[in-house]
Amino acid sequence: MPSFAPIAPAELAERRRRFQSQLGEGIALVPGARSRVRSHDTDFPFRQDSDLWYLTGFEQPEAVAVFTQTRFVFFVQPRDPLQETWNGRRPGVEGAVSRFGADEAWPIGELAARLPGLFENKPRLWHTFGKDRALDELVVAALADVRARARRGVTAPGEILSPHDRIHEMRLRKSESELEIMRAASAISAEAHHCAAHLCRDGVREYELEAELLRVFRRGGGAGPAYNPIVGAGDNATILHYVENKDALEPGQLVLIDAGVELHGYASDVTRTYPVGGRYAGAARDVYQVVLDAQAAAFRAIAPGVTLPEIHAAALRQLVLGLISLGALSGDVDELIKSEAYKPFYMHSTGHLLGLDVHDVGAYYIDGKPRALEPGMCFTVEPGLYFGSSEPKSPAHLRGIGVRIEDDLVITPDGCENLTAAIPKEIADVEAWMRS
Repeated sequence: MPSFAPIAPAELAERRRRFQSQLGEGIALVPGARSRVRSHDTDFPFRQDSDLWYLTGFEQPEAVAVFTQTRFVFFVQPRDPLQETWNGRRPGVEGAVSRFGADEAWPIGELAARLPGLFENKPRLWHTFGKDRALDELVVAALADVRARARRGVTAPGEILSPHDRIHEMRLRKSESELEIMRAASAISAEAHHCAAHLCRDGVREYELEAELLRVFRRGGGAGPAYNPIVGAGDNATILHYVENKDALEPGQLVLIDAGVELHGYASDVTRTYPVGGRYAGAARDVYQVVLDAQAAAFRAIAPGVTLPEIHAAALRQLVLGLISLGALSGDVDELIKSEAYKPFYMHSTGHLLGLDVHDVGAYYIDGKPRALEPGMCFTVEPGLYFGSSEPKSPAHLRGIGVRIEDDLVITPDGCENLTAAIPKEIADVEAWMRS
């Protein structure tokens, strides 16, 4: 199993410098995530807000980073021996400076009292309202406090902008160290899929495959799944976000597994569709080949400067041709695409951005036009076909068949790199892989 360290402090510091250089004379607030109750007095496993993680690497809850062009002030939970005995060690105020590069740090409980002073005489505030209601209330109170002292010559920020738009632009293009982590995540996901594929036999439960995926994710050093794993056999594979994962596999079914590991915050997002018993046959084989051909058409369209809608269009055209060959549609290809006659069987786009979030941030459109892909941008390519048994337009011979094939790619100067290429998808290769 590959193992890579988290992003180095020097790279995190350089990210902060790039972000701070965009602030002018303003001040920016970047809050972290809060602990969330799962039930009664137990919490969900904590996962840091991706923007704060991107700038600091800080993995503790209840933190707010405050930036000016020249200063990084960090508000964090202080050291507390009793709380740390129950809930784990904290870096504290001291660690925020020594380990996470803050110029100054304070206990999070002092944020309300210190915000007015930090806002004084700053012409612009970078804060995203609506993201954290409790923080919004502190910001509104601090602005009111500063405005109340206007007669003393103190000014409050007169303009409010979102810092997250600037951070999201930075996150779009991955550095080589980010790509190393994403390659490692893809390798862990490949091993997990291999182990789960071995279990695709009659009578095995979907949750047994899920358990195997999770075992390998953790064994490989991942934090766990980057999203709730989808393990859908038969008709369950036609539900896009099926996560119950409880039914038994049956002969002749396909099993759609959409699962990827999270490693040092970065997501892997990969889907394969395996045959129960190890061999594709009949209509299931035909549907699988149509989706595989559609993904190949999408791959041929990928190059620097191409847009995600253009990649989608290439896959969609091939899918519609396949739907005609399968007997699910009839007529002129262009008319079928224009009328969206394919929508009962293919209702999502062919890809999305990928990074610290599985559906990663970044503007998909610039000035109303689709964004051109540039080197360093990561995204998925995931065509599929779904013939749900409850969909009246599903042909009888195709009902209960769902197929999706998804890979993770990064644009390179002369094309693209498929990060998940180690997971086979050609029919003969998948069958051999399941036996190996």
